[in-house]
Amino acid sequence: MDFEYKQKTNAERAKVEDLFDYEGCKVGRGTYGHVYKGKRKNRLNTDGREYALKQIEGTGISMSACREIALLRELKHPNVISLQKVFLSHTDRKVWLLFDYAEHDLWHIIKFHRSAKANKKQIDVPKNMVKSLLFQILDGIHYLHANWVLHRDLKPANILVMGEGEERGRVKIADMGFARLFNSPLKPLADLDPVVVTFWYRAPELLLGARHYTKAIDIWAIGCIFAELLTYEPIFHCRQEDIKTSNPYHHDQLDRIFNVMGFPQDKDWEDIRKMPEHGTLTKDFKRSNYVNCNLVKYMEKHKVKPDSKQFHLLQKLLTMDPTKRITSELAMKDPYFLEDPLPSQDVFEGKNIPYPKREFLTDDDDDKADTGASKAGGADQSSGHNQPPAKRVRVMPPSTVSSSMVSSDYQHIHNVQAQQQLQFSSSNIQTSTSSTYTSRF
Repeated sequence: MDFEYKQKTNAERAKVEDLFDYEGCKVGRGTYGHVYKGKRKNRLNTDGREYALKQIEGTGISMSACREIALLRELKHPNVISLQKVFLSHTDRKVWLLFDYAEHDLWHIIKFHRSAKANKKQIDVPKNMVKSLLFQILDGIHYLHANWVLHRDLKPANILVMGEGEERGRVKIADMGFARLFNSPLKPLADLDPVVVTFWYRAPELLLGARHYTKAIDIWAIGCIFAELLTYEPIFHCRQEDIKTSNPYHHDQLDRIFNVMGFPQDKDWEDIRKMPEHGTLTKDFKRSNYVNCNLVKYMEKHKVKPDSKQFHLLQKLLTMDPTKRITSELAMKDPYFLEDPLPSQDVFEGKNIPYPKREFLTDDDDDKADTGASKAGGADQSSGHNQPPAKRVRVMPPSTVSSSMVSSDYQHIHNVQAQQQLQFSSSNIQTSTSSTYTSRF
């Protein structure tokens, strides 16, 4: 490239520091990098809108970031985080992603309620809040699944909730770094990524080494999140830390699942014998140790009645056999969402938001082991639950769900081999703002 032309384009390229005030406003830190809460500088700040600026760790752009950017540029749905723009700095080779700012996430909300429950403090929230949260999560995941995208890392820290503003109380599914197209993979996804999903939310077929997994893994994770919203405790909490290994088999996590759900009967999950780790399973576990374990007993301890519609939906989400697990499309039509109170577009239903705003972090905070789950935008961060830390696809609207339940603004999705797509030119990597929300609850 001509040196003078390079100097000229560098001078003309928009710079984060020229457009936004964000110094001293760090709200997240993890292996991905840093997240800052930012506002446009005075002459540009006409509406007082807040943004999340995610600075990717290291120099250059990783394949994970490429995939996330490529997908988020194409995906448009009210319940999926909106990537506004990408900034590329040639001087220090830093990459910045600009997102809508979300003041809350489910990890912080659940943590707040767990603390209040321990202190016997009543929190005034709408009766339909859990239902509204779950419906919007399903709505966003249904859009992803209908467009052949697996999220593969659903957990409370990745589910954002918007604070005061135009989208008050709106759920946003974030962190698409693990997301993959699954319509026609060149290799089995298990070959590309042997271990996916934070392990408390990892489906049993993944733990048993499934070679080909489906969108049912996201549904299992949603079931885990639903149970956590109902009880304020992670349903499959396992004390052992996640082992950074390519082996998906995890004895202690399976033991925790069986202690809650019971050991799967052959008639309930016929294909369990075909799982790669079935031999290890039969060697390590005895069915007789779990004869008194089932989901009914576990949820009754948390005062969730087995004859309630919420329990029946939870059962469908946490079905051991992935082929029998409910889909997001059918889950959105479940009777649970048809009984009063109905789900709402604003999960706070106009009430005062009781949850504290995100705190700013200092450099000292970065050195602490527990950095929380601060995810103001699409940024990944380990949670205080000790969670570890070439084809063109046509994006089609879901065919069997009423158009009033999904966004009408669809685009094309391209293959996420994005190294060729993402050029170091800001004009090539801008993205439009999120489409108008057309869902009606």
